[in-house]
Parts: sequence; structure tokens; C-alpha cells
Amino acid sequence: MTFYELVKRNRSYRGFDQQRRISREELEELVDCARITPSAANRQPLRYDLVWEPAETAGVQSLTKWAAALPERHLPDPGKEAAAFIVILQETEWVQNAASCQIDVGIAAQTLLLAAVEKGLGGLMIGNFNREGLTELRGYPEHLVPQLVIALGKPAEKIELTEVPSDGSTKYYRDEQDIHYVPKRGLKDVIWEREP
Repeated sequence: MTFYELVKRNRSYRGFDQQRRISREELEELVDCARITPSAANRQPLRYDLVWEPAETAGVQSLTKWAAALPERHLPDPGKEAAAFIVILQETEWVQNAASCQIDVGIAAQTLLLAAVEKGLGGLMIGNFNREGLTELRGYPEHLVPQLVIALGKPAEKIELTEVPSDGSTKYYRDEQDIHYVPKRGLKDVIWEREP
């Protein structure tokens, strides 16, 4: 698989096959990829909470909100919940400024998800979650602040990339067969050309 194909397969999945469990060892392999990526000023401000036991994943799942652009749906559908989660935490004893570690969060999250795709898995970056509830549920000390939740599992849905329509809307949508469509801007639209 080329890198381009890997990136194309790395979609935001909101439905997973419950038959495929994910082990702690697999989660550690994903984090190992993330931990060696570049870091702003090499400060490495992140820690990772690995959640794979069914009772624990259900607790984390209950504190997340998925697919805000589809308010008529309550995703994931029952029986298609994530098999595991990785919570990316800011270690404030290493770096106090939350804004300054956001680049690292993005690099780590994308790296984790690309590594997951290589294993036949998929995931979803979740920024819409109950931070206080998650901190209480998982028992994070004051110096660990949740920044992003990544849901993981074997994808159990079809996602298609499509062109942005003439009205310019980038809002994702689903059709009557529950295929998830993600409009993407064209290459010529995103490259700025200086006028001669």
C-alpha cells in the first residue's frame, strides 16, 4: 500500500465490528509510533491512557459525542461501538501551556491512526467529550489533562470521498444505504497561485 492509499483509508469511522477486539499490546504499538514522531521544541508533552477492556471502553464511550454534523443520528449505532480508546493527555509537569502542545496532539493522533490503518483498523478523533467526567472516571491526577480521545476498532461502515458541491458545503452526510460521504476540496482549490 502506498502512503497516499494509507491516507485515503484513514477516515473518521463511526461504526466498528464488535467481533474484533484490540489488545493492550496493539495499543502500545500504536503509541510507540506516536512517541517517536517530531515534537515542538522536542518537549514531548504527551502521555497516553490505553482503554481496551469492554467495561472500561463503555465508560469512555458514554462520555463522548460523535458526528455533530448528523444531529438526527446518535452514532455509533448500538453494537458498533469502539473496541478501544486511546486518550491523549497533556502532562502539565512537562509543558504547562495547553495551546503550545496542540501541534503535538495533532501529529500524535494522525500517526496513531495511520498505524491503525496499516493493521486493518480504523478510528475517530474525538474532541467533543466530557473532560471533567473523563478525568473523574479514569482517575487522572491534576497534572494530566485530557486533550483528545481516539476511538479505535475494525471499521464496519463504508466511507466515500466526494467532491465539494457547487454550493461549497464541506458537511459530511449519509445516504439511505448509510454510506458516509465526505466532501473534499480539489487539489487546484487548495493550492494558492500568485497572480503574475
